[in-house]
Amino acid sequence: MLKKENILLRAPEPGDIDFLFALENDEALWHVSQTQFPFSRFDLEQYVFSVNKQEPFAAGQVRFIVETTENSAPVAIGTVDLFDLDAVHRRGGVGIALAKAWRGRSLAGKALDLLIDYAFNLLNLHQLYCSIETGNESSLTLFKSRKFQVAGLKKEWRFVKGEWKDEYLLQLIHNE
Repeated sequence: MLKKENILLRAPEPGDIDFLFALENDEALWHVSQTQFPFSRFDLEQYVFSVNKQEPFAAGQVRFIVETTENSAPVAIGTVDLFDLDAVHRRGGVGIALAKAWRGRSLAGKALDLLIDYAFNLLNLHQLYCSIETGNESSLTLFKSRKFQVAGLKKEWRFVKGEWKDEYLLQLIHNE
């Protein structure tokens, strides 16, 4: 487990199925995660039983449940992922999603800090990257506050609800 103040990152457990079912099936997040259909409970159960069973580079990803102890008892509030892990080039993509009720409380920043520390100091990555839709100011602010820099603009990259959306590519390079 990774911990910072009132935030904890931990492996998904079978008890997280209902939480993941609600989060993964929130249509408002689908365009960000490139999801196009709902997940079944069965699919999520299979995922939880298989996730994090391999070492991260063999699996190509690591997923954590974000918990807070803000109200004393631990509560799952989101997920944070490393994906497209590349051992040769020492890089990986970052994704984070918090349940709507928990956004805007600086909790995502603490979770991201933990993930960055894990990626650079335990997995020995050289860089992290993420893609953020140009109109997503809260995510841009979050990642820029953690020193991610805009490296490029992907024009008309995603087709969302009948219109093309541009997307920024952001990178954080670890100065070793």
